[in-house]
Amino acid sequence: MDHLNLQILLAGYSVHRKPFHSYQPDGLDSHLIRLQTAGRCRARLSGRLELLEPGDLLLVEPGESYELKIEAEPTPLGETAVNSGDYHIFLAGEWVEAWWKKHVRPKKIKVPLSEGIVGAFRQIMLEQQRISNPSPEIAEYYLKILCMDIDRNLLQQPLPAFPTYLAHRIKTYIEENAASSFKLEDAASHVGVSVSRAVHLFKEAFDTSIIQYTLEVRLNMARERIIFSPLTLEHVAESSGFPSYNYFHRVFRKRYGMSPKQFRQTARNTEVT
Repeated sequence: MDHLNLQILLAGYSVHRKPFHSYQPDGLDSHLIRLQTAGRCRARLSGRLELLEPGDLLLVEPGESYELKIEAEPTPLGETAVNSGDYHIFLAGEWVEAWWKKHVRPKKIKVPLSEGIVGAFRQIMLEQQRISNPSPEIAEYYLKILCMDIDRNLLQQPLPAFPTYLAHRIKTYIEENAASSFKLEDAASHVGVSVSRAVHLFKEAFDTSIIQYTLEVRLNMARERIIFSPLTLEHVAESSGFPSYNYFHRVFRKRYGMSPKQFRQTARNTEVT
């Protein structure tokens, strides 16, 4: 990434314990990526103030009017309190312009508060806070990872602009559950569609079947465990989601041209040499 084409103008974390109101009717001078991590607030989206809760990510372009309002919220004890926390990054430059235009981006999407996303925000902020920083490109690489993660979550949003979002949710379900036994009905139920609809959507999006993709994920998982783990081959098969060792042996040989035992031996001989 050419750091001359990307400027991280400001990266930080804000905690609000008192009411706060900010309004720029003429719009921002830069791009803004903002992640609500704690409490609640409101932001003006498409002309109206909408509630933001933990996991809500804002994407604001230069020139867009921007209003943020943090007010006291009722507590379970019947009192009121102000509590809002967020990471925010203000950006400019050709790289972010090109990234922004890759998709039709809604102003708000829901993302998981995972260590991947939150950690990227945190690392970018820490890098920007260094008084003497001989390697500014480190923050830029973290930003690139964050943007790619945002794109991945964007594809899973239930929006008309992204008709493949159900297929991507099925794909994620497969990747997260491949090590265990599941049926087509389970994957379809996870996204709230029929089996036939799930099969059609997945095939249309990825040009492969759910069953074939699941097999590929399991074989790749088994391959890594054969090479890098001390597990027995029977345990490799079981822990990678295969119903029996005989079936695993057959599909593994077909995929890699040798038995699991031969594959392990070949990998170990390669390491030795």
